[in-house]
Amino acid sequence: MKKLFTLLSIAFLAACSSEKPFETKTITSGKYSYQTVVGDPMKARIYELENGLKVYLSDYKNEPRLHAYIAVAAGGKNDPAENTGLAHYLEHMMFKGTEDFGTMDFETEKIYLDSIEAMFNTYATLTDPEERKAFYAQIDAVSNEAAKYAIPNEFDKMIAAIGGKSLNAYTSKDETVYTVDIPANEIGRFLELEGNRFKTITNRLFHTELEAVYEEKNQSLDSDGSKMYNTVLQSLFKNHTYGTQLIIGTIEHLKNPSVTAIKEFYDTYYRPNNVAICISGDLDYDKTIALIDEYFGTWEANESLPEFKYEKEDPITEPIVKEVVGPSAERLYLSYRFAGEGTQDQLLVSMTDMILSNSTAGLIDLNLNQQQQVLNAGCSPWKMNDYTVHTFYGTPKQNQTLEEVKSLLLGQIEKVKKGEFEDWLMPAVIADFKKSKMQELEANSSRAAQMLNAFTTNRNWSEYLQDIDRMERITKEQIMTFAQENYNDNYVVVYKRLGEDPNKQKVEKPLITKVPLNKDEKSEFQEALLSKPVEKLQPVFINFEEDIDKFKVKGLEVISKKNNENELFQLVYLLDVGSNEDPKLENAVQYLEYIGTGDLSAEDFKKELYKLGCDFSVGTSNDRTYITLSGLDEKMEAATALFEALLAAPAADQAALEKLIDRKLQSRTNAKKNKNQILWNGLYNYSKYGPSNPFTNVLSNAELTQLEATDLVEIIKTIPKMPHRVLYYGPRKAEDLKSFLESYHKVSDEFIPLPERVVFEPMSNESQKVYWTDYDMVQSEIVLSATGGAYRPEITPDIALFNEYFGGGMNSVVFQEIREAQGLAYSAASGYAQASSKEKSDVLWAYLGVQADKQPEALAAMRGLLDELPKSEIGFEISKDAILNQLESERITRADVIWSYLDAEKKGVDYDLRKDIYNKVKDMTFDDLQAFHAEYIKGQPLNTVLVGNKDFINFKDLEQYGEVSELSLDEIFGYGDTETIDMR
Repeated sequence: MKKLFTLLSIAFLAACSSEKPFETKTITSGKYSYQTVVGDPMKARIYELENGLKVYLSDYKNEPRLHAYIAVAAGGKNDPAENTGLAHYLEHMMFKGTEDFGTMDFETEKIYLDSIEAMFNTYATLTDPEERKAFYAQIDAVSNEAAKYAIPNEFDKMIAAIGGKSLNAYTSKDETVYTVDIPANEIGRFLELEGNRFKTITNRLFHTELEAVYEEKNQSLDSDGSKMYNTVLQSLFKNHTYGTQLIIGTIEHLKNPSVTAIKEFYDTYYRPNNVAICISGDLDYDKTIALIDEYFGTWEANESLPEFKYEKEDPITEPIVKEVVGPSAERLYLSYRFAGEGTQDQLLVSMTDMILSNSTAGLIDLNLNQQQQVLNAGCSPWKMNDYTVHTFYGTPKQNQTLEEVKSLLLGQIEKVKKGEFEDWLMPAVIADFKKSKMQELEANSSRAAQMLNAFTTNRNWSEYLQDIDRMERITKEQIMTFAQENYNDNYVVVYKRLGEDPNKQKVEKPLITKVPLNKDEKSEFQEALLSKPVEKLQPVFINFEEDIDKFKVKGLEVISKKNNENELFQLVYLLDVGSNEDPKLENAVQYLEYIGTGDLSAEDFKKELYKLGCDFSVGTSNDRTYITLSGLDEKMEAATALFEALLAAPAADQAALEKLIDRKLQSRTNAKKNKNQILWNGLYNYSKYGPSNPFTNVLSNAELTQLEATDLVEIIKTIPKMPHRVLYYGPRKAEDLKSFLESYHKVSDEFIPLPERVVFEPMSNESQKVYWTDYDMVQSEIVLSATGGAYRPEITPDIALFNEYFGGGMNSVVFQEIREAQGLAYSAASGYAQASSKEKSDVLWAYLGVQADKQPEALAAMRGLLDELPKSEIGFEISKDAILNQLESERITRADVIWSYLDAEKKGVDYDLRKDIYNKVKDMTFDDLQAFHAEYIKGQPLNTVLVGNKDFINFKDLEQYGEVSELSLDEIFGYGDTETIDMR
């Protein structure tokens, strides 16, 4: 591991200079001073403006883009007890604009907005249901008058116009964070826009956004996982707001929102001395900090920021046992409470966690998952500022109780207490941490996230960088003592039971009149911002002949790309055969993870790879099989020797296979309880292909139970004997790689022919169908789809522009019309999905995650948009700008170059298709977009699939969209009734 340690070891720097490792230095450059840390691989600079605003910058020139986080050190825990959910709701309102944008006439609009604020304060005092309903109708009426002056989503339009992507925000217990990825040349316009946004707040379009938050609340009420999470925190924290308050708020508080309270929260916490800007990417330090100072420097600080105080939690002296009931599969959480971020406790928890579960060679990984003692199990720390929660999770296999799973998890904790883990494990865990840090340095989003985390946990950068160094000094004896003292009967266990939740709740929809969208209006601010000259970037497209190396070894095609950044590698054996051709192949590939060779057991094989800083994974798709080895390049020879031995001589183990089959049967039972599996895998594939489809093309349950280990081993042995390709991304040159493969990759002298390709043909679109399945939930989830023609490269630019304009994000037609104007759905999206290969077909699709009682309105709105494309010249031009700016600043690098080549190959083209998009979109008109819509979208016969509670579904409304049929779970999953299958 020498290269990895050399790259990240601060001690190396100390040996090469007089500077002390982790020493914080203050440096002045021009007008600004900043702190930097000796040996920091990110070379981050930390500034603080006169008003207290923290700025973290890291220069990284992988592509001419930047990832930015703007963090406010206040989250759900800071909500006032009488107005929970405030921080989260404020996060939503931050996208509505300011006095300068999002409005056509703020002075007039403000009169209405002030009235709406006062009316909501009155509304909160009313208790009679009919009186509240009548008064809300008045709020709705005034809100519609105010909306006549609003320009919805103007912020999102400007972000899109400058080429921004991944625009989002989130609220956690401790912070509220806003994030986006932008072209590097747009840093000036971006900071001007954000500087304006963060200095003022305007609560426009308040009641339609409130409806979106209602929907988000209903989503959480439908999520058994959310209920488990909340139950854990409520049980662990009787005093701290981590447990006494929900981030999204209570139903009662959501029904009585206070604009006044939101403004007070904003005025208190959204101040520069409580905020940080964290940016990583292709930047100039001096110019960037000067721009931040220009646009944020006059923001006034709050000199009396309230200090968050909490009463210390009482010790837990005996297990706290809770139950959550719902329709999803049974599982459990087992949680312990510790001190928070930045403490020695938290570092010891992190080390203990990886000793137990590191996905490869932890005690839970090897003793429970590898030996198939449970369906799955693991653990993970939930890190928060004031406390850390170490949570263990497990899902039972067939005929196993949750209590038995809990006992197995506790048994692994006991092994830690007794020191029953090998001495090599802790150094290997440290190497794993360092490897992960190296991988994080490859992405601006993760680099910026590290700086963000240092700020939100109130830790100086030097201390943050030393975490792994401090963990490296932890001894086995310390871990044993820590476990003995802290992992006892002081836990909370939450059992997720199967059944109907007796405490089921729902936020009822208020009456909302559709507000005007004013799509072709723009503020003077937008006009001025987007007219500012910006030096254009030039797009760079992949040249497959120059950007990758291709050569032959032993009759196999090798495709490689040199890693010039670090010492990590990825080696993939890629076979163009998948589960469509042979459903048994998927089972054989899965079985590979549970067997060893003649010399090594499966557990020992995993241990040896982990010691080398490497890991392997296997997987099958409908048309491909992937066998992947990755890790430290200097260990590639040793890791590949192990890997090749496993492929060449796998040891048949019937007992391991029977355990795997048992677990697969339980997984299939659980899948029938998972609404996402039901909707996107079962119902969607059935509506597209009929009962015989890629999803149901699996071994039946009866066939599974008849599998023999010897048969699957023979399939595994054929993998190197079939034609395949070798993909490599790593630091070796092509000639060195060729020599390596000649020596280490064992293949047959004569290859076994691949089976004939199997492609499922979509059903005819002649008649519309509606398929639904009953599921105990508050919301309904709906997918509309129509099968298009075969892959046509010539319409790729048209598809790109249509998707950006119609369903590309918050600026899209779908988002504005369905969520912004009417509050009909929290989640609404649509697009035209181009075929992934020349053998497949395009698909027109649309999705709605909607409150059940809004099903008719939401469906009608979506289908109306699909049939009549609304026109917005401003929206169209912004969509064009968004595509062009993104392409000009986008760079496909690293292993992505190889996968882009393979993607183009599947489509029958030999060049980067983004070139066609760039060259055509710049000259397209709205008439071109309408022509595409008329030919490929309008009037297409759409199948509709829906998962929801049968008591809430409006079946009469569904009849207008086609013949309505209920599908049983057995019909859509295809493998039979798992409940009736017994193993040998």
